[in-house]
Amino acid sequence: MHNFLFGIYPYIALTVLFWGSVIRFERDPFTWKSSSSQLLRRKQLIMGSVLFHVGILIIFGGHFVGLLTPIVVFDTLGISHGAKQILAIVAGGLAGIMMLIGGIMLLHRRLTDPRIRINSSFADTGILVLLMVQLLLGLSTIFVSLGHLDGHEMTKFMSWAQGIFFFDSNAASYVADVNIIFKTHLLLGLTIFLLFPFTRLVHMLSVPLRYITPLRTGYQIVRSRRGGTK
Repeated sequence: MHNFLFGIYPYIALTVLFWGSVIRFERDPFTWKSSSSQLLRRKQLIMGSVLFHVGILIIFGGHFVGLLTPIVVFDTLGISHGAKQILAIVAGGLAGIMMLIGGIMLLHRRLTDPRIRINSSFADTGILVLLMVQLLLGLSTIFVSLGHLDGHEMTKFMSWAQGIFFFDSNAASYVADVNIIFKTHLLLGLTIFLLFPFTRLVHMLSVPLRYITPLRTGYQIVRSRRGGTK
């Protein structure tokens, strides 16, 4: 079962993530959005959204760089495993707290405001709950990591993640003896990848490049208060 969960399931989740996103974009491009409820309750949305998104971007970036950068690169730069572990705990902890505060505000808003609740789908609320559970699991790993400040425990996750991307048949064995909290965190993360194409999370893949280029297509309707002859 361990080999399936950590050696085969990652490929299932990543395959569904990729092809599910492609198919959704091709078949239902108009659902490729975040379905903003800004007009229903703006103030709490802005504060919670900023904290949540900044936090999740830092965490995602940290995981991406931390897990997929070859260990030899850190060794070449003179960054010890212990220093990397402490950086991950401090930066990840601060970003996690930001995301937690923002997520609680967004979830409270979505669950307690009748208008927003009516306009929210099960997937909208469900994926936010899953992200919050995943965040709490991630924050709880900090207490376990404090007992492994030498950083060698983290190298197991780096070896596993890089093993998955480079089709290492022994990838699952690298995390065989890690704490159950880490294993649960990894599995829920893979499940979120699996569900990604079917939720509002797909808007994370949309980058509005046309708004930062000098040549933009389309037109803009502008209202004017100037009077005129009729």
